Amino acid sequence: MIRVLLADDENLIRSALRALLSLEDGIEVVAEAATADEALAMARSSAPDVAVLDLQLPDRDGISLAADLHAQVPGCRTMIVTSHGRPGYLKRALAGGVGGFLPKTVSASVLAQVVRTVHDGGRYVDPELAAEAISAGDSPLTAREADVLELAAEGAPVEEIARRAALTPGTVRNYLSSAASKLGAANRHEAVHVARRHGWI
Repeated sequence: MIRVLLADDENLIRSALRALLSLEDGIEVVAEAATADEALAMARSSAPDVAVLDLQLPDRDGISLAADLHAQVPGCRTMIVTSHGRPGYLKRALAGGVGGFLPKTVSASVLAQVVRTVHDGGRYVDPELAAEAISAGDSPLTAREADVLELAAEGAPVEEIARRAALTPGTVRNYLSSAASKLGAANRHEAVHVARRHGWI
């Protein structure tokens, strides 16, 4: 029996996933969570074989949750089911050891098959998402540029970004200018939009 944990903040989606998986032989949903912190606590207590994670949870993203699950519940394999299938997210997920990455539009049979594949140590990536990731290429941003751009995405003024990133305002302006230039954007707001569309921040 493959023991599954579901983490999705949308009750309807979580219930639908549970209902679909409960129809499958050899798969049992043993825990459900609406946040990453809940999912970690439940994983520690129920020791699932596979965690099916939403990419965007209220307290953080499913990719960082997967990393914590790998560290704290070593027997638990992870997969992401998302409506935000950006190339950058896919690459980060695979680099972090996530075994499956698929859109919420897949059929119940594909979902169950991916759970089994991931449980057996295999990997599955939705073919369309894989093709997009290959054509999008790698992020042109340095880690620091991406960090500063992410802080700018919240609309914070340069001085606040500088304080939160432990940089000088001049350095923040340089990073924002460099990021906008690399992304072919006219300003930081457009740069944020481009980077988000590709899943680079």
